[in-house]
Amino acid sequence: MTKAELIEAVATKAGTTRQDAEKTVEAFFEVVVASAKSGEKVAWPGFGSFSTSKRAARTGRNPQTGAPVKVPASTALKFTASSVLKAELNPKKKTKK
Repeated sequence: MTKAELIEAVATKAGTTRQDAEKTVEAFFEVVVASAKSGEKVAWPGFGSFSTSKRAARTGRNPQTGAPVKVPASTALKFTASSVLKAELNPKKKTKK
């Protein structure tokens, strides 16, 4: 799903204009990024949570030459799905008797 398709789907589902839906979705992501930058966790019950994860500096390998490459430490944004979302995505199959 592209950004435009997401905006259109949100606007249709919420019964609002495309412009209002775009402002809302962009504001949501801005808040998530700002919270992540400050080290806060953003949780949405029934959906999941966004948090940061620290990656230590390490030595990697250039796949073309095999030469060692220094990979600097970094911070990554991590999403963890809630158990409710996982259950929704993976419904238990009913067995036939």
